[in-house]
Amino acid sequence: MGKVIAIANQKGGVGKTTTAINLSASLAVLEKKVLVIDADPQANTTSGLNFSPDNKEERTLYELMLGQISAEDALIQTELDNLHMIPSTIDLVGAEIELLEAEERELILRKALAPIRDNYDYIILDCSPSLGLITVNCLAAADSVIIPVQPEFFALEGLGKLLQTIRLVQGGVNPNLTIEGFIVTMFDGRTKVHAQVVGELREHFGDMVFRTIIQRNIRLSEAPSHGKPIILYDIVSTGANNYLNLAKEVLEHNGQQHE
Repeated sequence: MGKVIAIANQKGGVGKTTTAINLSASLAVLEKKVLVIDADPQANTTSGLNFSPDNKEERTLYELMLGQISAEDALIQTELDNLHMIPSTIDLVGAEIELLEAEERELILRKALAPIRDNYDYIILDCSPSLGLITVNCLAAADSVIIPVQPEFFALEGLGKLLQTIRLVQGGVNPNLTIEGFIVTMFDGRTKVHAQVVGELREHFGDMVFRTIIQRNIRLSEAPSHGKPIILYDIVSTGANNYLNLAKEVLEHNGQQHE
């Protein structure tokens, strides 16, 4: 059965979507079958993998959450053979309201993914930067959470609310949810405060912080505008190397060897 990993942080601009796209692509390159699901109405993962969120012909997570289509119907093949995507759309904002009266509304995504879980080694969920119903659905469907953290002091302060939400989900709809790890993003080695924050993070969370650090990298920030993961945009870049190393760490965590 495929492992479902949510990439979550209610703080925006921490590299969540960048991590969802590039971890998924790196796992695919390491010969794992991967599905990435864009669960953010801003649809940045969708456009970052070269699909238009405005394309009305695509079937999206919105229709899946409302029960209008199956997960199989929503799948899109990306440029990488081993990587599929379920896209998002701004309509997903409305799903939060439309599902308020739904029975077991926190479990809709988990049930929708059940028929296709066995088809993948990993399913990566790019959560929206909020702690609303769609994000709770992602946490309820996930086996674990990767939390991207920008090395700024305010970022550490914001972790409390997310960890509280994870505990609530663990205490209710998903007692088996674990934290896969914290990944430091947008790191600049020339900045003393970045090193300080990483030190504090490791001191506080120990081995739960990935060894890999995602460094600030121009090529990495350029790649989404070209609709490509960094590994297809510039395989020799620091960003590509960082995310390949992160993917290898995730495989290690799960007792798998990379090829």
